[in-house]
Amino acid sequence: MVQEGWSSDRRLTAISRSGLSVPARQAVLDEQIRPEYSVLDYGCGRGEDVRALQRMGCAAVGWDPFYQPNVRLEPAPVVLLTYVLNVIEDPAERRRTLQHAWELAGTVLVVSARLTWEKSKVNGEQFGDGLLTRRKTFQHLYGASELRAYVEEVTGVRAVSASPGIVYTFKNDTARLSYLARRIIADDQWLASSDTTSAITALIDHVERRGRPPRLEEMPLTTAQLLGHLRPAEIHRLVRASADPTKVEDSAKRSTLNTLLFLAVELFNGRGPFTSLPLTVQLDIRAFFSSYKEACQRADRLLLKLRDDTYIRGAMNASSVGKLTPTALYVHRRAMERMPTVLRLYEHCASIAAGRPQAWTLAKLFHRGRTVSWLDYPEFDSDPHPRLLTSYQVDLGTLETSHHSYGNRDNRPLLHRKHEFLHPDDPDTAKYRRLTDAEVRAGLYARPHLIGTENGWESELARCGRALRGHRLIRVSG
Repeated sequence: MVQEGWSSDRRLTAISRSGLSVPARQAVLDEQIRPEYSVLDYGCGRGEDVRALQRMGCAAVGWDPFYQPNVRLEPAPVVLLTYVLNVIEDPAERRRTLQHAWELAGTVLVVSARLTWEKSKVNGEQFGDGLLTRRKTFQHLYGASELRAYVEEVTGVRAVSASPGIVYTFKNDTARLSYLARRIIADDQWLASSDTTSAITALIDHVERRGRPPRLEEMPLTTAQLLGHLRPAEIHRLVRASADPTKVEDSAKRSTLNTLLFLAVELFNGRGPFTSLPLTVQLDIRAFFSSYKEACQRADRLLLKLRDDTYIRGAMNASSVGKLTPTALYVHRRAMERMPTVLRLYEHCASIAAGRPQAWTLAKLFHRGRTVSWLDYPEFDSDPHPRLLTSYQVDLGTLETSHHSYGNRDNRPLLHRKHEFLHPDDPDTAKYRRLTDAEVRAGLYARPHLIGTENGWESELARCGRALRGHRLIRVSG
């Protein structure tokens, strides 16, 4: 990142903020940044991320050619390259910068860049492969899949889209697959243990949720120490005597399907050897499959089914969750794990290819082609008819993405029949269904072509002499 010959004034692109940047926050949430890992922010600007991470207990340092040029550059387990590539106007220098960041990363490189949907926020004229702004700063805006492909090309390894405009690249398969496993298979939460009795309770709870006894090295350290005196045969005896067989059987089926989902996604993103898999996944394979080969073959067949429109439509019809329309299935994020495995695979593949947005409420899976949209209704839980704020769409065939914001529109789309997006067991389903039934009886759905937007819905409420008070429908006079 040499300053000679610049056509743009890059220091002006370094903005001030009060907390973590979006990419750094994502890396913290994804456990790529932890207190035990040192972090190098390469191109740190004014250093806000460095200071925020230091306050969180991380050993973080930052280097920047303008603001922090005298910091000694040394490798670190985690390297952040956030909003740097998009401000470099020289493609050759851009590539060298990414290569150097990759060389400095010991475990993972976190790369972020501004995306093409932000073009309306950038006022400038064409310059090279980007825009030169009035402030003499440069911006090369990336497509979400373009950024991932560029990082893969330069580093020579497969990358994962953590979120739109944020890409993780790992130095080894073990780290990459551990990250994928956390995204796909719910992280095992162990009950706290303070004595042998509570440790046994935690063990039984784990077996009922995972479908198999754990190995000692899978347990939290305290639990492992409290149960370390027990032989494997004694642990199996405790499990047989205390665990609910029905719960264990149901969890074993769920763990089997989760493992197939993980292996199918792993193939989509590059499958590694058995020994590179996270330990818990290895043990699930040994417990629920005859061999790794058999598990992979079944996962491969699952992935092939994504190409079959008839099979996908059948899975949508059979799904116990979601609202099925003539074009797509809509599912609330709380119900995603209750979809058929092939539909969960559908959504996961799109998220890894181009990133799942940080804020979303519903996933929309199209019947034909393979396109996924994530829709954000921030007031879904509190508003009986929440308004759409943003949508982000990924076409798995072309990897093209699109983003739309509705926050400033006067007549936004809104939702009806909220219970249909949830699983029947969801605690809010009954309340939402009661509201829908009352609205149907009041005649509010008699003209469905009018009620999809705010203005149309308000006019129908007025026509029927009704108003909403929370999730209750009331009569109004006049």
